[in-house]
Amino acid sequence: MKILAADTALGACSVAVLDGVRVLAHRFEAMERGHAEALAPMAEDAMCASGIGFGDIDRLAVTTGPGTFTGQRVGLAFMRGLRVALKKPLVGITTLEAMCAAAMDEAGTDYAAAIHDARRGEAYLAAASKADVLIAPEVLLLKDAAARIAKAIPQSASFALAGTAAERIAEDLKEGRATSIRQPDALWVARLALVASEPSEAPHPLYLRAPDAKLPASA
Repeated sequence: MKILAADTALGACSVAVLDGVRVLAHRFEAMERGHAEALAPMAEDAMCASGIGFGDIDRLAVTTGPGTFTGQRVGLAFMRGLRVALKKPLVGITTLEAMCAAAMDEAGTDYAAAIHDARRGEAYLAAASKADVLIAPEVLLLKDAAARIAKAIPQSASFALAGTAAERIAEDLKEGRATSIRQPDALWVARLALVASEPSEAPHPLYLRAPDAKLPASA
């Protein structure tokens, strides 16, 4: 199965093209803003490097969140457009799920938690094993994250930590090991989407809290 995946939801922009387990092309660039301008050229470049055409793609994948309000929508809008144009299924993968998978691979563990600084003293959190979801994506106070992870992961089991707040809480988790994974990567979005069930509809953005920008009370 050939798959094209993209992520723009947090602090990076990435695209990956896979043919089963074989990586045909992979582009990743850390960025806090500018995803909308970067995504289309990056996707075109990756597709050219892959040696296949858009018509050869069997499945599409994209991160749904949690992430920045604008970043989430950039990737989803682009990939939903390709879904319509190519008439191919589009799989949604959460940013935290992708980071957990990448962290388990890097650390060689069976468990991982992704903890991303959401500012205002809060964090986005998820935890998973290679076989199951232990904590579905949620937002909580950053100071409560270590205790939440310790409760979800089996006692004495070694686990990997990913995300921008990983190093901050690693010292409070005896069995936890901070990895180099700080952002989601389309490479892991693609790998997870390859084994996901085929969706019947397009994915929607996953918002764990309301956007910071608000309409005036008179609107």
